[in-house]
Amino acid sequence: MKHKIIALTLFSLLSATASMAQFNLGKVFDKVGGKNNTGLAENEIVQGLKEALNVGISNGSAEASKVDGFFKNELIKIAVPPEAQKVAETLRKMGLGAQVDKFTLSLNRAAEDAAKKSKPIFVKAITSMTVPDALGILKGQDDAATQYLRKSTNDDLFKTFYPVVDSTLNLNKATEYYTDIVSTYNQIPLVKKVNPNLKEYATQKTIDGLYVLIAQEEKKIRENPGARVTDLLKKVFSKSGK
Repeated sequence: MKHKIIALTLFSLLSATASMAQFNLGKVFDKVGGKNNTGLAENEIVQGLKEALNVGISNGSAEASKVDGFFKNELIKIAVPPEAQKVAETLRKMGLGAQVDKFTLSLNRAAEDAAKKSKPIFVKAITSMTVPDALGILKGQDDAATQYLRKSTNDDLFKTFYPVVDSTLNLNKATEYYTDIVSTYNQIPLVKKVNPNLKEYATQKTIDGLYVLIAQEEKKIRENPGARVTDLLKKVFSKSGK
């Protein structure tokens, strides 16, 4: 009886070990075959995600860089820097609202101009996308691809945009308007003087606005079959359940 129990126990252990081995081998074969639990080949997923990002950045960049792309879009319109909000309010009360408005318009024109330079930087980030990146994006939140771009492109965008924003701010006289309103405010008795870095602020707000527009495009592709403009996009996003 004792030998029977030992034999049964050994049999059970061997069966369990065999099952685990079979399970692990199945995963290995899935990997070797380039498949995953979506049923899609990994190269299809990567290529589909790259297409989605290309669509998103093309639409987002085009929207941002047109005239009034920033200025008339309340989601991304660049306002007076937070540190200068009190400046703007005070000057409006003094009847200098037109001066503040000119400055705000010029700020957004600089953003629209800089946005034209964004696409090559985004394309570079897309071409370097790995399989783990793609799988994470496919199963991620509605803005997972946008977050990938934010992580991959923010620094390069800042370096590229900064001189463009600087040049356009000067060309549109935004720097001059800004100097005027800040100087006027700083001459008011007893006020706390302000002088935030306008160029850095405008550059980062331009980048943030682009990410907002790309996130909108990404969400459309995930949720709206009509926004999937290629066969591969339809295949990848319908299989992902997104």
